[in-house]
Amino acid sequence: MVQENHELRKAGLKVTLPRVKILNMLENADEHHMSAEDVYKALLDAGEDVGLATVYRVLTQFESAGLVLRHNFEGGHAVFELATDDHHDHMVCAQSGKVIEFCDPVIERRQHEIAEEHGFELIDHSLTLYVKPKK
Repeated sequence: MVQENHELRKAGLKVTLPRVKILNMLENADEHHMSAEDVYKALLDAGEDVGLATVYRVLTQFESAGLVLRHNFEGGHAVFELATDDHHDHMVCAQSGKVIEFCDPVIERRQHEIAEEHGFELIDHSLTLYVKPKK
């Protein structure tokens, strides 16, 4: 709880019980990419009394404060993950919607090379692979 309070204050947010509960849920969840509905259901399952509208509002505040990243993957709804300094890309299963994180040094290097070949410097990127299970 102390860590959550520090993170909220550092982001310029007032420490409130719903914010602490939602941040704690995101930090301790098995799934790193959760929709607002996923967070709400997990809070309900944990016996917490936080409304869905509050979850949406807090996640939007967290996004504005840089605590979480919002991803709008094709064919699905927005999911949120804690913002970290560790870069990674994503694979999204077209059948289940499951999000898998990965990092590949070859892909990272090649993206910089491609930008350079075209006379640019790569400053940021987002790579999402849409996949399905092999038959």
